Amino acid sequence: MTQVRDIHVTKNIPLPTPVSLMAEIERTDEQATFIAESRKTIRNILEGQDERFLLIVGPCSIHDTKAGLEYAQKLAKLAEEVKDKVYIVMRVYFEKPRTTVGWKGLIMDPHLDGSDDISEGLRQARTFLRQIIDTGLPTATELLDPITPQYIADLISWSAIGARTTESQTHRQMASGLSMPLGFKNSTAGDLVAAVNAISAAGRSQTFLGVADTGMASAVTTSGNPDCHIILRGGENGPNYGADDIASAIEKLQASNVSDAIMVDASHANCGKDDTKMPAVYREIIRQRAAGNKRIVGAMLESHLVAGNQKFPQPLEDLVHGKSITDKCIDFETTAELVNETVSALS
Repeated sequence: MTQVRDIHVTKNIPLPTPVSLMAEIERTDEQATFIAESRKTIRNILEGQDERFLLIVGPCSIHDTKAGLEYAQKLAKLAEEVKDKVYIVMRVYFEKPRTTVGWKGLIMDPHLDGSDDISEGLRQARTFLRQIIDTGLPTATELLDPITPQYIADLISWSAIGARTTESQTHRQMASGLSMPLGFKNSTAGDLVAAVNAISAAGRSQTFLGVADTGMASAVTTSGNPDCHIILRGGENGPNYGADDIASAIEKLQASNVSDAIMVDASHANCGKDDTKMPAVYREIIRQRAAGNKRIVGAMLESHLVAGNQKFPQPLEDLVHGKSITDKCIDFETTAELVNETVSALS
């Protein structure tokens, strides 16, 4: 018989079902309460009911959970010190979109060797999220694969849809059913149309193909996610964190009758992926907020223990502890300085 299916498939390895992995690495009642409360706080900030500044900060990606936990312990101490003015949520990014090829994140390749042990990656991700929550930090991640949320979304306080996937119908549908507040980034070109449309679509009821927690394919129907907002991250045409850019974004959002809450990413195209320029971008965001623009509800920073990034792949024993293997980050000392400046500026 002529083969007409799976011609290019070389492996098809079953994964644990979401329900079995959640039972194996269980969420405690205390963790569930914490996640629910942190989501409510973020929602209140987006709606202007809580005037604290929302800061999503942490490594570009988690490749070493020991270094990630060390970073989290430092960040948790800082978050406690500034909690009256700044609500800190840690970036815990396990999936990395790729324009061509490259390391696709801890879930896809937890051993950093191309073995693609996804079952172990999901276990490490879920375990790490529990550890971060236990430090007292809310968690943030970018959701890239539409199956991933079934395994980890119950441990996520805020999530993002990236610039490459904001136009994707699949991701807009997925967002409509997620239980946490979520930000859509503007497109890589820099325009806002896709993100504005995504917020509108995700806020509505959707029905789509999905995976149940038992692992079976299913038809999923959602009520719509009312807690979606835009993230300005710059684009191919340049940055978009200036006062005129933000005013224009607010006008477009209001004209489309969606949330006009603005989060600004100080990394990516807004700083040209140059970590040395990130602090100046962030300071301008805070300057505008301090000057009275309260629709700038938050910002994003890529930050790790050590500044910059390092080439990968390379022998794992040669990797610098606490230094990104994806985008460049500012170091923790610079992060703490910026956070303390935020408190002073907004006091």
